[in-house]
Amino acid sequence: MNPNIPLTEKKRIVIVGGGFAGLKTAIELKNSNFQVVLLDKNNFHQFQPLLYQVATAGLEPSAIAFPFRKIFQNYKNFHFRETTVLKINHEIKTLETTIGQITYDELFIATGTDTNFYKIQSLIDHAVPMKSVAESLKIRNLILENFEYAMVSENEEELDLNLDIVIVGGGPTGVELAGAISEMRNHILPKDYPEIDFSKMDIYLIESGDRVLASMKPKSSNKALKYLQQLNVQVLLNTSVKEYQNKSVILSNNTEIKTKMLIWAAGVTANKINGLPEMAFHQSGRLIVNNLNQVLNCPHVYAIGDNSIIIDEKYPRGHPQVAQVAIQQANNLAINIKKNTQKAFVYKDKGSMATIGRNLAVVDLPKFSFGGILAWLVWMFVHLMAIVGVKNKFFIFISWSVSYFTKDQSLRLIIRPKNIFKI
Repeated sequence: MNPNIPLTEKKRIVIVGGGFAGLKTAIELKNSNFQVVLLDKNNFHQFQPLLYQVATAGLEPSAIAFPFRKIFQNYKNFHFRETTVLKINHEIKTLETTIGQITYDELFIATGTDTNFYKIQSLIDHAVPMKSVAESLKIRNLILENFEYAMVSENEEELDLNLDIVIVGGGPTGVELAGAISEMRNHILPKDYPEIDFSKMDIYLIESGDRVLASMKPKSSNKALKYLQQLNVQVLLNTSVKEYQNKSVILSNNTEIKTKMLIWAAGVTANKINGLPEMAFHQSGRLIVNNLNQVLNCPHVYAIGDNSIIIDEKYPRGHPQVAQVAIQQANNLAINIKKNTQKAFVYKDKGSMATIGRNLAVVDLPKFSFGGILAWLVWMFVHLMAIVGVKNKFFIFISWSVSYFTKDQSLRLIIRPKNIFKI
């Protein structure tokens, strides 16, 4: 196949990955004196912080997914190709992809991360991750299907299997998902399924560490735990999952939780592309870069975002794998490339936040932290402003407003593909 990218005298910058880092870099290079080529396996950018709302029927997938061609349709010298990169030949500056070979002058790797099941085969086979729109829709379908099965369960054991949900991972994804499902149980599901006693539905949040939201300040972690318990989420700390067998989650203390729904949000691993030398990779799987985001021993190759790691005195284990790091690295790299400068990347921690439920959230700022309804409003504002596109901002705001005042959602649809069409 031919990638059909026109030849030009302009220097070609190829960006692999359209997440926060890749998207920000492409935007900052708008109408610059380069030919910019963005490669991604999807034809859209997905706003991952709100995937859990798709999974819990709070938002439509289209509200948090944005077509690259729509975003960049007014950009000059910009080209998008939907493809998967198979190998990097950094010595001759070419990429091998599913649509053919692509050359580059400068290569920006922003491939992000994928779910880490820690090589436990039963979890790989049966646990459901939530790293994409497709996976979020799968979770929504499975949860709603289980409620339909619960309607016709013949005994208490079968009812528990269909109702109970186990979420593994006490980071922002797990905490926000647990809170959203609890809100559904408390306010929405009893209206849809009046025949079911939802007091029998148990939501478990399992965390291997000694507190939830470990990346935040202890005060915020404690508040988040209090809010989860207030919503009747059963939080199990200092507990890990060993296996999932016969519809049973087997914990590190050898106890078991019977459930058909095991959602995995317990870790990530860097997406790796073949071709770069092994010495360029950290033991975590992330690409080792200097403070200019240049990959170790790979000239003209840069890595930004979650799949890169800068090790320094302040961050001996690398920067946190969060959107702000990716966005700031992308901005710094784009400025260096455009202005031909070598400004070192310095992370400016603007704080972190997580929402647990209606009027319940925690916010950490560099000098103080707070929770409750004010934190919840701040969380909503920040995420709304981060969404790409005025139309999407408007639709999300309307959806949130209606849900808040009615304590209801209208997206509880089980959507299954009827046929698979092959081209």
